Amino acid sequence: MTIQKRIMRVQELLGLAHENAQSPEDKELLLTAIEALWFIWRNGQLHEFEEYYEDEGTNAPERIIAAFDTLEEAQAWLKARPIPPDMAHVLIANEYHIIMSSADRQKRYLPPSPTLAYHIAEMTRDGLPPAVAHFATREEAWDWFKAQTAPPLQSVLQIGGEHYLAVYYRNIQHRALFPFSVADRLKKTPPSAP
Repeated sequence: MTIQKRIMRVQELLGLAHENAQSPEDKELLLTAIEALWFIWRNGQLHEFEEYYEDEGTNAPERIIAAFDTLEEAQAWLKARPIPPDMAHVLIANEYHIIMSSADRQKRYLPPSPTLAYHIAEMTRDGLPPAVAHFATREEAWDWFKAQTAPPLQSVLQIGGEHYLAVYYRNIQHRALFPFSVADRLKKTPPSAP
């Protein structure tokens, strides 16, 4: 079933649920879902949504919408956007950050996000996953990864005895290598006060 047909069918089901909803609040929530699908369709984001939908079923790390070498580059990019993409993730120096802004969209922030650390922690909960390839150096691994014409969204590599996650963000054609040790940061972070 094509994504167009899938969205139309979902809208039909939501429409039926809307008609049968008892409370005004439920009706409003269902209408919000219907309008969200129309937003995707009418803003020309159907194919992006289809790719996003496919990626969500892979258990790959959270998508990013851009990657930068420095915080200054990321801030300049964010400042130049008339409407900030709130709650989207970007990579800055190979670390996840989340885009946030004030209600009036004038103040924009890029705080670090533990998203990748949680992803790797979940991957290793029952032990280290097997590596698909082994390399002596990061350069060898990177050359191998760059040579992959259609890399999987994520794969585990072993580099010099340490496990790495090779991630391909196909929405922006970006590749990144992350050491599994980033999950160790979760152990060092003190728990929040109740």
